[in-house]
Amino acid sequence: MKPVKVGLLGLGTVGTGVVRIVEGHQEDLKSQVGSSIVIEKILVQNKSKQRALHIDADKLTEDPWDIIRDPEIDVVVEVMGGIADTKQYILEALSRGKHVVTANKDLMALHGPEIIAAARANECDVLYEASVAGGIPIIRTLIEGFSSDRITKIMGIVNGTTNYILTKMSKEGASYDDVLKEAQQLGYAEADPTSDVEGLDAARKMTILSTLGFRANVALEDVSVKGISSVSQEDIAYAKRLGYELKLLGIAERQDDYISVSVQPTMVKISHPIASVNGVFNAVYVHGEAVGETMFYGAGAGELPTATSIVSDLVAVVKNLKLGVNGKQGVTAYKEKKLKTDEQISSKYFLLLHVADRAGVLARITQVFAEHEVSLQSVLQQPNPHNPEAEIIVITHDANKAAMNQVLGAFQSLDVIRQVKSVYRVEG
Repeated sequence: MKPVKVGLLGLGTVGTGVVRIVEGHQEDLKSQVGSSIVIEKILVQNKSKQRALHIDADKLTEDPWDIIRDPEIDVVVEVMGGIADTKQYILEALSRGKHVVTANKDLMALHGPEIIAAARANECDVLYEASVAGGIPIIRTLIEGFSSDRITKIMGIVNGTTNYILTKMSKEGASYDDVLKEAQQLGYAEADPTSDVEGLDAARKMTILSTLGFRANVALEDVSVKGISSVSQEDIAYAKRLGYELKLLGIAERQDDYISVSVQPTMVKISHPIASVNGVFNAVYVHGEAVGETMFYGAGAGELPTATSIVSDLVAVVKNLKLGVNGKQGVTAYKEKKLKTDEQISSKYFLLLHVADRAGVLARITQVFAEHEVSLQSVLQQPNPHNPEAEIIVITHDANKAAMNQVLGAFQSLDVIRQVKSVYRVEG
């Protein structure tokens, strides 16, 4: 085969990693695909900028259309980010018969079905392994490794920033605000950390994973989202005391073809393997009817881990070119999307209540649970020298979300409850 020519949109951290791997692993790549892979052109914002990586000046361009409209380029690798303009570039590249590899989770979460349909119409590949969990090959695993199974649950730590923050709070007793500042200084969190800490980044990734796992077009607005900005050191301490770790989890579940997808801080039993995933690492737990429990762990971001996933997709595109099967693989979301109602969504719950310190309070609280048919697994009253009122901790048995909302609503008008301090889902 003649050399496969690649146009690279973006030369930031990940784009630099792609260049390093492609240029440094030519012998290995050629042995896998039977031809060399050449990065022909690279889109940059400023051609004259000094870079740690030496690149011939004639390969650089500041105009994306130099890559999109170049008839010699076979594959467009997109690592520039963004949505509206990037979508336009990708759709135009596909219309010109170019294959696309992207790391853009935002784009694929919002416009994935449209882009994949355009790829099929033009007999092109669109691969996006690097859009979720960095170097962990979870997308290819869902598409190929579980192709003969029926997935019932996907549960993941898919945002390294929030996992770093919660790990530091748990291990060192640090406050949320202090750890967030440290994460920003280390480059783990953006100057505006909203997308990470409010769960939006994780929600986009869970949109992609649930669409692939359940073969239905799950939209971002189908994901219930709660971030970690309200998590306190008190919550972390109580979780540890009860044998749990607090993690921001994306949770997608299917039962009888009805699905639910959420992102929320969750108390995970320390015996569950995902509870031990710390720092900026990611992990995705997948349960299939046939295979049972599996978990995939690794670096969720970074130059080389993410670039590894991109180059793996690039290799897959070239292999498909050699076989003449481009645009014929991947997942078709052929199932009707059926979302669970609140009555169908069930889990255990942790509640921390600040209550009046007088006789009969616990009886009134348990009566509310009973009235809404929520049974209790454990009830604990803990003295807190920093709180003059009493604190009651409740962990329920499995309860549906509608019933729990009714309980919380009733608590608003119960005079003995001063504050519903915390409510978390419980796993394990």
